[in-house]
Amino acid sequence: MDTTLHSIWKSPPKPAVYAESRLIDAILNGHFPIGSTLPAERALAVQLGVTRPTLREALQRLARDGWIEIRHGRQTRVRDYWYEGNLGVLGTIVSHSENLPEDFVTNLLMVRQVMAPAYIRLAVERSPEQVSAILSTCEDLPDTSEDYARADWELHHQLTIASGNPIFTLILNGFVDFYQAMARIYFQLPSSRQHSYAFYMELLQATSQHDCEQAEMITRRVMSDSLQLWQAVKQNF
Repeated sequence: MDTTLHSIWKSPPKPAVYAESRLIDAILNGHFPIGSTLPAERALAVQLGVTRPTLREALQRLARDGWIEIRHGRQTRVRDYWYEGNLGVLGTIVSHSENLPEDFVTNLLMVRQVMAPAYIRLAVERSPEQVSAILSTCEDLPDTSEDYARADWELHHQLTIASGNPIFTLILNGFVDFYQAMARIYFQLPSSRQHSYAFYMELLQATSQHDCEQAEMITRRVMSDSLQLWQAVKQNF
């Protein structure tokens, strides 16, 4: 086998993964809305072009994450995944970004507004030298949206690790591609880059003084400001 070509060419998705993705698309775009029931197994397998065992595997995966409820002897119901789903649903919704609700990014920023002050305070409290080293890498950051998007992701990722609570890291990891894609849009405005650079330097100063309370306050304020900046970004792009 030509290992060079093998490393470039991606294998096609497994039939169950393909069926699962098609069903999620159909749920998110309203073809199978919340509260509706899926077609009978035989008919649905034909529609998807897969075998019934493959369909059952895909349905089990969807049920595990909270997309559907499999009811023996009755039709499968589409659950209210926003309220009955789990983190698996959230990560999957992000990967199907073409079907995201209009307010999804705003809601995500509101969650970060709650999380970031907590993990940054913990990080500064536990490992101020490590946090200072991480922030110091931002001092000579090139003034481009790509560089800021990459640096901002890496900063928050490393800060969750430094916090000592791996749950923060696992949650953030679920958004890695989406986070950076939205960040590239956010940082296209010079004001967004200036705002974040000021944040990095202000946070560096608080960290150098081992002031975890000040670091938390700075982060809370800046995360709140980011919500307003995102609204300005949406109006420009």
